[in-house]
Amino acid sequence: NGSSAFVTVFVSPQPVEATDDAFWDQFWADTATSVQDVFALVPAAEIRAVREESPSNLATLCYKAVEKLVQGAESGCHTEKERQIVLNCCRLLTRILPYIFEDPDWRGFFWSTVPGAGRAGGDEDDENARPLAESLLLAVADLLFCPDFTVQSHRRSTVDTAEDIHSIDSCEYIWEAGVGFAHSPQPNYIHDLNRTELLKLLLTCFSEAMYLPPSSDSSNANPWVQFFCSTENRHALPLFTSLLNVVCAYDPVGYGIPYNHLLFSDYREPLVEEAAQVLIVTLDYDSSTSSSPTVDGTTTGTAMDDVDPPGPDNLFVNYLSRIHREEDFQFILKGVARLLSNPLVQTYLPNSAKKIQFHQELLVLFWKLCDFNKKFLFFVLKSSDVLDILVPILYFLNDARADQSRVGLMHIGVFILLLLSGERNFGVRLNKPYSVRVPMDIPVFTGTHADLLIIVFHKIITSGHQRLQPLFDCLLTIVVNVSPYLKSLSMVAANKLLHLLEAFSTTWFLFSAVQNHHLVFFLLEVFNNIIQYQFDGNSNLVYAVIRKRNVFHQLANLPTDSQSIQKGLQRKKKTPEPISRTNSQDGVSMEGSRPAAPAEPGTLKTSLVATPGIDKLTEKSQVSEDGTMRSLEPDSSQTPQESNLSSAVSDGELWSGEASHPRRDRRRLSSASSSGQWTPTPDWVMSWKSKLPLQTIMRLLQVLVPQVEKICIDKGLTDESEILKFLQHGTLVGLLPVPHPILIRKYQANSGTAMWFRTYMWGVIYLRNVDPPIWYDTDVKLFEIQRV
Repeated sequence: NGSSAFVTVFVSPQPVEATDDAFWDQFWADTATSVQDVFALVPAAEIRAVREESPSNLATLCYKAVEKLVQGAESGCHTEKERQIVLNCCRLLTRILPYIFEDPDWRGFFWSTVPGAGRAGGDEDDENARPLAESLLLAVADLLFCPDFTVQSHRRSTVDTAEDIHSIDSCEYIWEAGVGFAHSPQPNYIHDLNRTELLKLLLTCFSEAMYLPPSSDSSNANPWVQFFCSTENRHALPLFTSLLNVVCAYDPVGYGIPYNHLLFSDYREPLVEEAAQVLIVTLDYDSSTSSSPTVDGTTTGTAMDDVDPPGPDNLFVNYLSRIHREEDFQFILKGVARLLSNPLVQTYLPNSAKKIQFHQELLVLFWKLCDFNKKFLFFVLKSSDVLDILVPILYFLNDARADQSRVGLMHIGVFILLLLSGERNFGVRLNKPYSVRVPMDIPVFTGTHADLLIIVFHKIITSGHQRLQPLFDCLLTIVVNVSPYLKSLSMVAANKLLHLLEAFSTTWFLFSAVQNHHLVFFLLEVFNNIIQYQFDGNSNLVYAVIRKRNVFHQLANLPTDSQSIQKGLQRKKKTPEPISRTNSQDGVSMEGSRPAAPAEPGTLKTSLVATPGIDKLTEKSQVSEDGTMRSLEPDSSQTPQESNLSSAVSDGELWSGEASHPRRDRRRLSSASSSGQWTPTPDWVMSWKSKLPLQTIMRLLQVLVPQVEKICIDKGLTDESEILKFLQHGTLVGLLPVPHPILIRKYQANSGTAMWFRTYMWGVIYLRNVDPPIWYDTDVKLFEIQRV
């Protein structure tokens, strides 16, 4: 059995000859194994011992296992015995590779050519001997399109005229209908299991990235991914298409019949998870350092444009960026939306569908699609289908807000919404009434998707854990971006926005950190956009502004002398809560919802690198009269009210990286700079107070407050519906200052976010692969594993 053979390798310090087949065959000849057995039979301590004590035996073992895979790919695996050998080698390599990656001395091993292992039958000085890694990757690619092993054979006869694996056109063997392929093959669970094992090995090959520390230089591409996604891999296109289609066509409900999943075991799900993970890893590509991979395709009859694009060498990124047919976009969007909504369906029809666990991988995939294929992004925003992505994201954000182990999920959800909010259409789509009643732990309201977004963001800010503070800038930037297009906010959402302004404009909050006043600027910009561009339908917001007018007066009269600043900071010591949760009239939460729960103690999580500040994450664009946007040059873009926004803050201060400062968050909202030396001064307060954009609101109050007060006195009114009726018919035409140009902060690709995505994605993959635990307890360097 496998283990005793392993011990033999370990205890025999003298090298075993590569030609001693009887010895090596015992590693893969065993029939009844599973990948779990291999993990149990081959303990980590023994792999490390062989690595230290008998390195030449470990090298030979790897070489022999790859050789068996290459032979299997050459022969086409026609016998049960050959298939068994291929699968066992596959499992053994999956087990061993992480221990080769964790040791820097071994890292180059797979990229060297093995001496005396000429590929062409013992030809000693074979010039074109391939590095072991390349032979391994090409063999896995061939095996993924191996008739009767991983794909349905097209041959009718059972005679031994098996298809020659080198002459088959793998594009005819794509695994699932969808993008660029119309035929849906018969499901075959044996093929699904075999594909899953091979993809697991592929993912393990790619995981060398986990053993390198995060670096700001994101250009150091993963050599395994680079080779696998290059023209050297003749199956790149059919494999990319197979992975994408398998994921997007998956329906966990069980062929459309509710509760059907309880009757049969689903062999597809493990394959879909593996496919999603392999796909996002192959798409790990920093688009900021290269010319954008997005290519405007001319419409041809094929799924991808045939013209050789100037796009990236990574063919998977290249193909993704060139998908352009409407029906392909529809298939992808419907598939991703169906899978993202799956956990929500669970909440109001429990057990009706199988609950999927790979929503984080799906969010990364959706992000890549929008980032690399602008046509897809525009397609998503063209119809209200984008709301089928928005609602699940808001659900995840709301559900994870109290859970420290899901900070990464919070970030990617917010990043996607930031990317979408840079497009006018997103704001317009938000006006659609929200009628889906997904049970969420938020106040009941009647309104639009914009109301839902604002109410969820308010929940995150007021009742999320403190590690989310770096996201406040992003959340409010999204609201600013959509605000000029919001036709009618509900009273609940209007009150939430004012509650945030109230919380962020307390003196202790404004004076306790160098960047806190930015949040007030963002909120004032929201109010200004709505008053200037959407006054007519927004009587609820206007009414809320009038009711809370003292907040605006206090801001206008904010004291700037040293004594008042000190007094403001004193007040903080009495209020440990970062933001008061009282007086936000939360009302009753939706029926059937459960409160957002913190992580169970002991939950594992992986650390993340810090994300860039909002000024690095976005670039400003101005919207012209005709709705087109033009990018503003960074220097001229500073409107008077904002020129102070980015100057005072270095990146390190705005975003405390989780990994680097685990203890710093205890200081709540107080600490300012990493050195802790910063203190507010009168000059500093003056520098931004003078730029607060209060003119529009002050003018509105000046005109409307006396009128509203008169109505109340004349009619003895305490009833707000009369006042709202009056405000609905009021107008401020000609009374307000000239409308300011609309400013949109669009997400821009940068190497900081590319690195963040790499650490987040591998962290998710590390934690999700527990059976077998491929990387568990190995010395990963890309992130730290922490317990909550």
